[in-house]
Amino acid sequence: MTTTEDQTVPAQHAPQAVAPQGEPDSAAPEHAAPEQAPDEVLDNEVIDDPEDESDEAELESADVHAEEDFGAHEGQGSEAERLDEPGTPDTVARAARRPDDRQPYRALGLQDDEYEKIRNILGRRPTQAELAMYSIMWSEHCSYKSSKVHLRQFSEKAAPSDRMLAGIGENAGVVKISDDLAVTFKIESHNHPSFVEPYQGAATGVGGIVRDILAMGARPIAVMDPLRFGAPDHPDTARVLPGIVAGVGGYGNCLGLPNIGGELVFDPCYQGNPLLNALCVGVLSVHGLQNKAATGPGNSVILMGAKTGRDGIGGVSVLASATFGSGAQSQRPSVQVGDPFAEKLLIEACLEIYRADLVVGIQDLGGAGLTCALTETAAAGGTGMSVNLDTVPLREPSMQAHEILASESQERMLLIVEPGKVHTVLAVAERWGVPATMIGEVTDTGRLVIDWHGETVVDVPPASLCDDGPVYARPMREPSDLPLMHADRAETLPRPSTGDELRETVLRLAASPNLCDKSWVTEQYDRYVLGNTVLAQPEDAGVLRIDEESGLGVALSVDGNGRYSRLDPYAGAQLALAEAYRNVAATGATPLAVTNCLNFGSPEDPQVMWQFAEAVRGLADGCLELGIPVTGGNVSFYNQTGAVAINPTPVVGVLGVLDNVAERVPMGLRNNGDVLILLGDTRTELSGGEWAWVVHQHLGGRPPKVDLAREKLLGTVIAAAAERGLLSAVHDLSDGGLAQTLVEASLRHGVGATVALPEGIDPAVALFSESTGRALAVVPAGHDKAFTALAEEHGLPWTPLGVVGGSAVAVRDQFDIPLDELRTAWTGTLPALFGAPEPAAG
Repeated sequence: MTTTEDQTVPAQHAPQAVAPQGEPDSAAPEHAAPEQAPDEVLDNEVIDDPEDESDEAELESADVHAEEDFGAHEGQGSEAERLDEPGTPDTVARAARRPDDRQPYRALGLQDDEYEKIRNILGRRPTQAELAMYSIMWSEHCSYKSSKVHLRQFSEKAAPSDRMLAGIGENAGVVKISDDLAVTFKIESHNHPSFVEPYQGAATGVGGIVRDILAMGARPIAVMDPLRFGAPDHPDTARVLPGIVAGVGGYGNCLGLPNIGGELVFDPCYQGNPLLNALCVGVLSVHGLQNKAATGPGNSVILMGAKTGRDGIGGVSVLASATFGSGAQSQRPSVQVGDPFAEKLLIEACLEIYRADLVVGIQDLGGAGLTCALTETAAAGGTGMSVNLDTVPLREPSMQAHEILASESQERMLLIVEPGKVHTVLAVAERWGVPATMIGEVTDTGRLVIDWHGETVVDVPPASLCDDGPVYARPMREPSDLPLMHADRAETLPRPSTGDELRETVLRLAASPNLCDKSWVTEQYDRYVLGNTVLAQPEDAGVLRIDEESGLGVALSVDGNGRYSRLDPYAGAQLALAEAYRNVAATGATPLAVTNCLNFGSPEDPQVMWQFAEAVRGLADGCLELGIPVTGGNVSFYNQTGAVAINPTPVVGVLGVLDNVAERVPMGLRNNGDVLILLGDTRTELSGGEWAWVVHQHLGGRPPKVDLAREKLLGTVIAAAAERGLLSAVHDLSDGGLAQTLVEASLRHGVGATVALPEGIDPAVALFSESTGRALAVVPAGHDKAFTALAEEHGLPWTPLGVVGGSAVAVRDQFDIPLDELRTAWTGTLPALFGAPEPAAG
């Protein structure tokens, strides 16, 4: 689960409320910040109301109290006075007796009208615990209140699929890959916790997405990690990057999960707001799908996993509600603390419980903790629950009811179990050394009733928290600087023209932080544990063997480009989709499904909201055209420092299937004499690309044209050629253009190439253009005619480039670069910036 940052905007940007319209159409967005007053400060003091000093005092003590000394009623009698003494629990009965007690709802992110809606639902003021629960469940993270109206497009425009077993609205999407097997995958973010406490923020980001996969009934089998940081030479990048990488590696390695790919991107827009997105994939039987519905009145509610502590309290509200500054370290208590060894035991216990068919429903506990798990399971089942918080195992006995409900302590699952199977479930948990406790039962009342210390502190309709939250159609406006940016085209910048200038530019790009060797990061991850990794970084996509007998496997890639999306968020989202699709297709796999993580600034800024709406529209339209559905994902708002938002950064994950991983296509040059053929068309498209940024620090113009029909055609030809044995390797063309593709393909196995650039095109454009729908095909000698005939049969343009061989990358009539010189430039950047990498943990 995840946390985002809040940066408010002036009151004139207040959203227009619209009626809720059913289930959310995407997986839960990241813990978004509440809409607080514009004068909100880092320690969460609300200072816009001089009369509301109680809220300020309560937040300073990091506690969410319904003030016991507010609204004292005269003439209540001695018994009532005793029950209303300071320090006594704020019970449902007390809330009914004292309807006028002032409550710190604004400090918790609730607007005035939202608070009134809660009172109308309950017919009274909420208790302290209820107020905390509503503030969590009606936050951006849990209610989708700013994004829901746009995310519906993923369902409304979904391509038909007979492979989808579970999709949007579930913990993760599930896709059938054979008659017997299915895979589930999803990407989420943990951005702000990773800034505050890099190691634990990243580690628990991995742990949370793994539990989402586990909750679907699957065994997690691999992870991926798209990462984005500020300027590589900035001191804060040196602070957060090593910790985040170590956290991802430490947790994943200890779980025994291979990390098969990801991204490492640097851009000043992420300064003070790094992005940690994490993807997990799992495998399950097509008959083993689990669900979260708490059905069957009388069934037991069991909390299984780690004890509940104060770590993570405020993850969806406090941590998410302020821009970061010098006081960021004070937010450390809001960051969860992970234990991968406890999670490993939890995974094995759950899988054994699934095999024995012991659960009716199951839900992981991450963001919003027990509050989310209890309300979502009850609402999904159309039932109620009776829960006793005194039975919840605690790390700190002094925890209050609202703290127990809001805690985001990790490595926990909520199980719904038939009474006759409770003993068996508890025995399985004990055998694995996992604490498990019955904390309540399912009822037919339609109410979630929670007792603490013998008193009822919560009595709510669970659907009111999950389904009836506010939904906003926020104002949108195209960024005012966009027309000027479009006019400032990179195609007009000075380009290298001589062989020496081209040579120097190739080396400069190869050594740039976004294009250089990433082994400083990937060597800290175990990429081959479990023995089923077929391809991993730096290949175009990660490939996993799923079935050892048949060789059935899957390929996954994650991609995004914030600069493209800054120039055109509609096209930028489609370009991310196109690249991920192309990377999967380059392995010979058939793309099947999509997940996404949408990282944006404050939704209260109309310009950010326009970017978000355009990106969602572009991604939905693109998936429809490619014929692959969105299975779920994550929204992360409030990614900005001060008033400056990050570049809109939709990260797209694509999953494809390979009938036999033995026939996968790698990306590196290996065999002397192989023929190099460029697939697709090269246009003069330099805006938003790496050449413009590295050489000129330029961002302007329009991104490369998207041609999804060409992407689909390219994938069809590659798959057909792989099936016929016509390919030694394929490497897609994307960031850095043909030059970078040649660098990476040559250095993969230390084998060079000699190429001749196409005639009639500027050599700089031929080398550095980032036109889409292109790939470098490496064809075995003697098979080139069959391959080109196949391309022509499908109408795919192709251009002969050269041959594999030698110890240099040679561009005829322009330059030669020995591989040793190229490798020195390519591999030296990250060690020079961050020192020697840490050894892989676990």
